[in-house]
Amino acid sequence: MMSRTNTKQHKITYPPVLPLRYVFVAAVEWVPRKDISMKTLLHIALLLLFGVQMLCAKTHEVYPEPQGKGIAMAVHTALSGDTLRLHKGVYKEHDVVIGKALTIIAASGEAGLAVIDAELRGTSILFVRANGVTVRGLTLKNVPIAYVNDNAAIRVEGARNGVFENLHIENAFFGIYLATSANCRIAGNVLRATKGDESSSGNGVHLWRCDDCVIDGNDIQGHRDGIYLEFNRHALVRNNRSEGNMRYGLHFMFSDSCEYLRNTFRKNGSGVAVMYSRVVRMVGNTFEQNWGAASYGVLFKEISDSYMAENRFFKNTTGLYAEGVSRTMIERNEFVENGWALKIFGSATENVFRFNNVIGNSFDVATNSFDSENRFIHNYWSRYEGYDLDRNGLGDVPFRPVRLFSVLVEQQQPALVLMHSLLVNMLDVAERVIPSMTPEALVDAAPQMQPLEFGGKMNNDKKLLTQKAFPENASDVLTKLRSNNTTFFNDFLHR
Repeated sequence: MMSRTNTKQHKITYPPVLPLRYVFVAAVEWVPRKDISMKTLLHIALLLLFGVQMLCAKTHEVYPEPQGKGIAMAVHTALSGDTLRLHKGVYKEHDVVIGKALTIIAASGEAGLAVIDAELRGTSILFVRANGVTVRGLTLKNVPIAYVNDNAAIRVEGARNGVFENLHIENAFFGIYLATSANCRIAGNVLRATKGDESSSGNGVHLWRCDDCVIDGNDIQGHRDGIYLEFNRHALVRNNRSEGNMRYGLHFMFSDSCEYLRNTFRKNGSGVAVMYSRVVRMVGNTFEQNWGAASYGVLFKEISDSYMAENRFFKNTTGLYAEGVSRTMIERNEFVENGWALKIFGSATENVFRFNNVIGNSFDVATNSFDSENRFIHNYWSRYEGYDLDRNGLGDVPFRPVRLFSVLVEQQQPALVLMHSLLVNMLDVAERVIPSMTPEALVDAAPQMQPLEFGGKMNNDKKLLTQKAFPENASDVLTKLRSNNTTFFNDFLHR
């Protein structure tokens, strides 16, 4: 029986190989008889090299073995460009170092059934230290906790063009950890961690000093931070679901020129944190049910020259918290049933908040400053009680979104117990009639009378302003506002 098992373990499939002399003869016949440039010769040489490599690539059929060395031995035996096909079963292995361009996949029809179990031993399961490595369709589990090393199911260092997709990662300290790597793709993975405390938990997807990476369609739960990025450039994070993580669903710092599209961040300890970055684009995301004393839909801190649109903030303690934010456009978002829709501090300057729906929040806007260098333009506020005599869809009376009671709460938080009392309602009415304690400059001069629909039209059938009609750069908008006040916006609104 043992000999039969070993025969399976060493089975290698060879592709049909065309004699190499035919390859070279065909290439020579293809080359024109006229003089050709060195660049063309280089392209021909690269094509030949790639063709030879593909013709020589082998497929290794790998099966579990009692000694727990099946994958490690196959990696050692394989050559760059080979494929390791893992058949179903449990592989009790860890600290497998991949130093060559290999493809490691589950056998056909056995996705998720090939399980690599570290049994809480070693450091990481797979160490990737080569370019062009693909890992697909496997289950990896039981990576031990470490307080010195960042143990991970897959740890990638100094590699390019890696693909890690359709993996199921269970009970791992860190899930997928990339450092000083580039052009990698992390897609379609399911990551589940056993909740402990923050000090004994790692991140689901962790990128440090990486460029041009894509994180797409992952489902992450139970980690410290669902997705963590630090010192990255040109990252694309889209279509992910990050839920029930102990700290942040998404946490990134010092990461410029990144995009976050159509993600869902739900029920995370502190929501989403975006810090110390510039040129950040967040479009089409959902931030919901992030409750707690220090929980936010999104925490913006020291962000500049960025863009946020078509996001939904639903039932968060604070929808958007903005501190030290500058030259950022915030448009066509929905803030629904949050504690505070927007907390914007005096350090936030030259931002534009326009064409948003602010509906059913306990507080629409809170601030710690009586001055404001930000502009609020044509938003819909459910608390607005003004009128529209000229029937142009915009209110004729300005709206001040900062309630007097919110100013008092910022100074005395226990005052929240008076939230729905008659006294508070009387204070708000008095402040609307004779504004004295709320910021005079923080005002929406002409609010929308009806909620905006973001499919391309407003409820009153007037055209909704598109990105093409308006520049995305907040500085450009503010410059035009200073030159001709709100005429710039009204011309677009009524055409």
